[in-house]
Amino acid sequence: MNRKKRIAQLFFVRAHTNLGQAYEDSVAKVIVDEQVGGLVFFQGGPVRQAQLINNYQKLAKVPLLIAMDGEWGVGMRLDSTISYPFQMTLGAIQDNTLIYKMGQQVAYDFKRIGMQMNFGPDMDVNNNPNNPVINYRSFGDDKHNVAAKGIAYFKGMQDAGILTTAKHFPGHGDTNVDSHLDLPLLPFTRARLDSLEEYPFREAINAGISGIMVAHMDIPALDTTKNLPSTLSRPIVTGVLKDSLRFKGLVVSDAMEMKAVVKYFPKGEADVRAFLAGNDIIELSENSKLAIKLIKKAIRKDRISMAEFEARVKKVLMAKYWAGLNHYEETNITNLTEDLNRPTATALVQQLSDAAVTLVKGSVAALQMTPLQKTAIVSIGVVQPTVFQQELAKFYVYNKFFNVEKKASPAELKNLLATLKEYNQVYISINDTRLRPASKLDFSSDVKRFIGDLAAQNNSVISVFANAYTIADLPGIEKCNALLACYQMTDALQRSAVKVITRQINPTGRLPVTINKDFTTGMRGGL
Repeated sequence: MNRKKRIAQLFFVRAHTNLGQAYEDSVAKVIVDEQVGGLVFFQGGPVRQAQLINNYQKLAKVPLLIAMDGEWGVGMRLDSTISYPFQMTLGAIQDNTLIYKMGQQVAYDFKRIGMQMNFGPDMDVNNNPNNPVINYRSFGDDKHNVAAKGIAYFKGMQDAGILTTAKHFPGHGDTNVDSHLDLPLLPFTRARLDSLEEYPFREAINAGISGIMVAHMDIPALDTTKNLPSTLSRPIVTGVLKDSLRFKGLVVSDAMEMKAVVKYFPKGEADVRAFLAGNDIIELSENSKLAIKLIKKAIRKDRISMAEFEARVKKVLMAKYWAGLNHYEETNITNLTEDLNRPTATALVQQLSDAAVTLVKGSVAALQMTPLQKTAIVSIGVVQPTVFQQELAKFYVYNKFFNVEKKASPAELKNLLATLKEYNQVYISINDTRLRPASKLDFSSDVKRFIGDLAAQNNSVISVFANAYTIADLPGIEKCNALLACYQMTDALQRSAVKVITRQINPTGRLPVTINKDFTTGMRGGL
């Protein structure tokens, strides 16, 4: 390879299967013209993606390294596939061997589609409940739990043959700005960063992780250059990560198209700086053709040593060897969807969900009320009966379903509250139907008050299928007989909650985050 082609090996460009033929052709043109090192796939479908990977690999003179963000598996990006629980849900689990098994299953899916690298796990310590970009993507706010869970997950994936990437170094958990939109400030001391934010990454490095993704953040304690994202900082990427922490694996930039970077360093300048800072893989450049040209010029002007440049290229090529691309075989499309939705994977999702449910108020005895009493089963935030209602109804014969919309009127709520007083016992599910569960529910203030009023009736058990932080946004919820944190709204977790309520399983999960003074990290209710 000439120098231009060697530089191109460091670039990974965006790919989709849901944007039409013209977009797919434009990516093919980049592969042919620039011979880039890899692709990062986003939204689409598994069969379409596998076919497109086969087509793209035929255009590459050096096999492409195919990556994807799969923090909760390929379902994070692709339709018709299985999604595993979010990392905050996993943070509640006490048996980390389950998370290792999940890593193995995720690796199977990646390889089955023709991918070799997962941009996961997220190893940020989420100690800011209002974090707009990490939040439920983190294992929680305890650095030891985050490290242990992250290591179990990546070891499962690596042992099953895919490359992994801990993100977002040195830690994006205590920020209140989304780096997709602007440059977040991390104002903490070097001592705080060393002891807290960097801790899971240091542990991951010691455990042998293959890749680390660097965040776009302004970190004055590590580099005082104004408005310089950490991705573009040589003192951070090379000085801290490579030299101080002795990380020898692949250093991956966060997406170079994000506003945190291009706002201050447009027209290819960000890519050059990311290269000079020490990144081995430059992800999603706005203009890879221009960036390659500018980096070639920087090398010619001796802004970096040839030895360092060659070492970076060799590192990317060695990763391709490790992933088996030197013996590349195209993906077999036959039975692909069935293989991705195999029974063993579905069973593991249920097992993980069973292990995550957390009793945060009350006792196991308080959960199971009398089966033959008049029972109301109320689901809030939805308009159709839920899996929770349908499963629980099998055990409570004299039941009636009630559904409460997110913006139900005060008159409706008042009438329903009066009606529910006629029932001996009330089971309530709080449901966040949004694709990404935020720290606060999108319910009206009247509905939130209704939840508190219902809890105060002293015959209620509440299951929260939403971000655990939402509990703090529901004053009075703590007055219920018993409260289950179930973290997200999935069919599997709804079944798990019913299993706990009906004493089929014990609730073994522990809170992975502090919600407020009443509900703190590591707690669970009385058994």
